[in-house]
Amino acid sequence: MTRIYLVRHGRTALNAAGVLRGHLDPELDAVGLRQASVLGDLLGRHELGLVVSSPLKRAVQTAQGIAFRAGLEVEIDPRLIDRDYGSWAGEGKEAVIAQYGSLNAAPGVEPEPDVLTRAMEALTEACRRVEGGSAVVVSHDALNGLLLAALHPQLGESTVVIQDTGCFNVLAFDDQRWSVLSMNNAPAGHESPPPRDEQIESPSEPGPQPTSEDTDHG
Repeated sequence: MTRIYLVRHGRTALNAAGVLRGHLDPELDAVGLRQASVLGDLLGRHELGLVVSSPLKRAVQTAQGIAFRAGLEVEIDPRLIDRDYGSWAGEGKEAVIAQYGSLNAAPGVEPEPDVLTRAMEALTEACRRVEGGSAVVVSHDALNGLLLAALHPQLGESTVVIQDTGCFNVLAFDDQRWSVLSMNNAPAGHESPPPRDEQIESPSEPGPQPTSEDTDHG
């Protein structure tokens, strides 16, 4: 059986502000750095064969904490980049929905089928490369939601799949079939910024319970 840890990146200031991120490229904030550190300690202890990430800083920084602990280098896969919201990046999601009825109807937003296609290609390749082993894939809630809804149709629409910042999902591939073993796992203590005397300059430095916050795209 091949196991994939599908991770959503840690928090950024734009996450905290509740706006669409898309291809905007903020770094992790203090909470996000803590989340990356905790994820590194938790997931990096597994015998991983691969850590692959979206090219955006928030995902790469999260992946670095895991890869460092596992003794690996982060590999970048452009197919894992966040959904492109075009000119709506930086805007409040609810304002866009109020104007157009949904994000999907807003002009210039990358179509969901296109996002799912590239995300599934990246996930499948990661699975193939570590066949019989384990890998970490660090991406964004828009991609994770689409992947989880596609692999586990009983979840319903991707927009109702909760993905908190700094969470991870556990997927398995066995006998040519995908299964979702757990979702939106948040390591204890990862929501708080580090104490003042705890220096976390980068998540690459050394250092599952589901939650229910609203999905916030990116």
